[in-house]
Amino acid sequence: MKVLIIIPAHNEAESIEKVVDELINRYPQYDYVIVNDGSRDSTENICRIRDYNVINLRINIGLAGAMQTGFKYASERNYDAVMQYDGDGQHQAEYISKMLDVMKSSNRCIDIVIGSRYLNGGYKKGMRGIGSLILSKLIQVTTGRKITDPTSGMRLFNRNMINEFAYNMNYGPEPDTIAYLLNNAVNIEEIQVTMNLRITGETYLNAARALKYMTHMILSIIFIQWFRRRDKISQR
Repeated sequence: MKVLIIIPAHNEAESIEKVVDELINRYPQYDYVIVNDGSRDSTENICRIRDYNVINLRINIGLAGAMQTGFKYASERNYDAVMQYDGDGQHQAEYISKMLDVMKSSNRCIDIVIGSRYLNGGYKKGMRGIGSLILSKLIQVTTGRKITDPTSGMRLFNRNMINEFAYNMNYGPEPDTIAYLLNNAVNIEEIQVTMNLRITGETYLNAARALKYMTHMILSIIFIQWFRRRDKISQR
């Protein structure tokens, strides 16, 4: 498979080298691209000095926009699969090959593979764990499918999904999109993964933003997804 690893990065100067160098050393057969999402720190300078493959966005457009930029890059270059991989050091590279094995070895088409922290149970206490559990239950009620970790940012997409995420609107890599795709006959599987603590920096989701995010996701999963129309994009 021709695989592209997309690394969205916003102010990841203290972690980006470790993340990218590990990927280069472990998976030299796969390509990568960093989407530098308007970082205000030295992320762009580090990428230039290290001669990393990077797309520099002049302003911060958010995760959805950064990932769509990466998906367009992948679609235009005819990649078979895209791996979404965080630039903050939380994801472990060893699981990339395992996720690819799931996608390649199945006797049916698997469109998305999600690296789940909770497939074997054990939701963590606190805001993030409770939020993941609530969203998981809502997705199960509205789709009939159980996705244990809908907020995981470690995801593998096949070629059909690359094109849909590249050229359709409102295809953010969020739980409501997972629910919407499940209700539109998209096959999604999970594998158990372990994630590291963030190497540096702070999460974007403080208490106020987390509450706003959860409210939006709940409303979208329960109501808004039923009014969306899926436009399938032919392979290019």
